[in-house]
Amino acid sequence: MTKIAALPGRATIAISGEDRVAFLQGLVSNDVAEVVPGRAIWAAFLTPQGKWLADFFVLMDGEERLLLDCERQQAAMLVHRFSRYRLRSRVMVSEVDLPVYVAWENAPTCSGIVVADPRLPEAGWRVLTTDPVVTTAMASDWDLHRLSLGLPDGSRDMEAEKTILLEAGFDELHGVSWTKGCYLGQELTARTKYRGLVKRRLVPVRIDGPELPCGAPLLLGGREVGTMRSARGEIGMALVRLADIHSALLSGTTVVTPMVPRWMRSGLDAEGTTSRDIGKI
Repeated sequence: MTKIAALPGRATIAISGEDRVAFLQGLVSNDVAEVVPGRAIWAAFLTPQGKWLADFFVLMDGEERLLLDCERQQAAMLVHRFSRYRLRSRVMVSEVDLPVYVAWENAPTCSGIVVADPRLPEAGWRVLTTDPVVTTAMASDWDLHRLSLGLPDGSRDMEAEKTILLEAGFDELHGVSWTKGCYLGQELTARTKYRGLVKRRLVPVRIDGPELPCGAPLLLGGREVGTMRSARGEIGMALVRLADIHSALLSGTTVVTPMVPRWMRSGLDAEGTTSRDIGKI
């Protein structure tokens, strides 16, 4: 059975006008030229210093506009910041009323815009439509699924003006183009990759004990080596020092055990192997 859930925490931004591709190409981490009908990309918008501000899926709506499937609480910020970069570009940027759904396990049969999630095949499909959709799952079910895959969820897992893309899996999850040319924040992103500067990684974790809030410190031998991010029940995401990514960590009486997915390679050993190479928890 196809699982499909509404995502009320997501919003849609439209970028229209004849310069829309060139305009967005200079602002985001991935190659906008690869967006075609039926194919989306995942990309990030960075500070000039290369730190994460927002991430989103970029989809094509016919041949007239691009759509950004983004975090709802970031939509107004993105519209405002993108509008500041318009200058003489012939583009229009606005939030539109286009609900977002996600489907997994089997392909959905919905009308509207349906594209495969470009990060991992197991992540399913993104659906943008104003037509009625019969949902078979809750947003919380999707949250558990994406946590099991180790997929970050915007500001719940990343910190504005602090997170570096390669810490959050953007390289392995196809969120960065290394061939497209210049974009805002490119220099730090490229330097991080080619000089091997990744020191921490965002990883899925198993949680044994009382629930931990986002930001809770994770300790090893009394020393802070990580920070808790999003969580649901016994599974969550945490930012952990690479040197300690195979250790059980403590926060109060709660034990947090990193579970490194198979897709994760950046910052690990040359072959990408780990002692907890599990793919999906």
